[in-house]
Amino acid sequence: MARNYHTLIREGYQKHKGGIFKIPEFTCWHLIVTGPKLIDELRKAPDSQFSFEDAVRETLHIEWTLGPSVAHNMYHVPLVRNQLTRNIGALFPEIRDEIVAAFSDIIPVADDWVKVPALKTMMQVVGRVSNRVFVGLPKCRDPDYIELNVQFTLDVVMGALLINFFPNFLKSFTGRYFTNVPKSIERGVKHLAPTIRERYEMMEKYGDKWEGKPNDMLQWLMDNAEGEEREIRALVLRILTINFAAIHTSSNSFAHSILTLAANPQWIQPMREEAEEVVSQDGWSKVSMQKMRRIDSFLKEVQRMIGIGDISMSRLAMQDFTFSDGTFVPKGSLVSAASGPMHQDEEFYEDAEIFNPWRFVDMREEEGEGTKHQMVSTSLEYVPFGHGRHACPGRFFAANELKAMMAHLVMNYDIKLEGKPQGPKQWASAIFPDPKSEIMFKKRDS
Repeated sequence: MARNYHTLIREGYQKHKGGIFKIPEFTCWHLIVTGPKLIDELRKAPDSQFSFEDAVRETLHIEWTLGPSVAHNMYHVPLVRNQLTRNIGALFPEIRDEIVAAFSDIIPVADDWVKVPALKTMMQVVGRVSNRVFVGLPKCRDPDYIELNVQFTLDVVMGALLINFFPNFLKSFTGRYFTNVPKSIERGVKHLAPTIRERYEMMEKYGDKWEGKPNDMLQWLMDNAEGEEREIRALVLRILTINFAAIHTSSNSFAHSILTLAANPQWIQPMREEAEEVVSQDGWSKVSMQKMRRIDSFLKEVQRMIGIGDISMSRLAMQDFTFSDGTFVPKGSLVSAASGPMHQDEEFYEDAEIFNPWRFVDMREEEGEGTKHQMVSTSLEYVPFGHGRHACPGRFFAANELKAMMAHLVMNYDIKLEGKPQGPKQWASAIFPDPKSEIMFKKRDS
């Protein structure tokens, strides 16, 4: 079933476009909404009707994987949406510094071609760059800490799959004793406990402000945590949870991007010229990232054509509901939007099945509109980040991170594939680069 999911979504979309169809899952039927009209109804429904948080709790068994505190108190989400987004400009020098250091350490610039596994390598780079902002130096460069955060996502997902097989009264026992999550959390405590204790000492001594106070996610969590959330283990779990949401999504997206670029190296030069022109005028900054329209368009086109999933905007029905087309949705149903096939629909995108790296540059110029078609913008026809009030809160950070990485890559490297390109893999609704896919790097020809 999991391996046929991709086909079922596309067949269902073709047969029921503009309507709703359902596909079987292990414990329930999953309702799939198609077309902007019904997607808008799903978006507009209040949380008391269709709940995003309850859908996450249900599908990942958050109560028994990440624990009840994360399941019922998502105080980290507003911090990602607000403080992380507001601080991108201030933190950009550190983001840039870590990109340079990570690429240099992991893929040294060399005159001869060097072959690396695309996905694994990008997980290391993304893990380091993200954690420069999450926990800072020197921990973001600790290989064991980065490996822990990469592995933690797999621990949670595999743990949720296992828990799914057990009745409710055994789920807590299963999560505690038959998954790797508790051991991973304790491993995280060993890494971060000394830093957290040191920061608490500074907070007790100096209050809210002191010279050299860190401006990172860990500190924002410590400043906002209340009650038992202030405990070291709870803070470590939040950092692991934020990494869970960040590393694999961004790594998959960037690995898709560089594999696509390596298969089509003629697209490197236009992005290289744009990056060099912008950096020569504005340096490396959040403002300069906004001016790199070709890079933005290329990354967005990868999301449109490949993406990291066939569905998005998952919600759990908290009450019975009837869509405008008459489809009745009983309470307790899981409902999602068919994002993958819609993004390749001729009704919404001209030559939809052709990869056009500058598609969104052209659309922005044609419509005289500067932001509607940029990577972070969502719409009823473009929903890889979701749409509406529950759109991905970290997408602004992720987009700036990936654009800065791509600009650095094209300015410093030539890349190519060895042999025929390997297409992406699918598992259930997820789409990810073939872990065996390798990419060749070398110092760019001047």
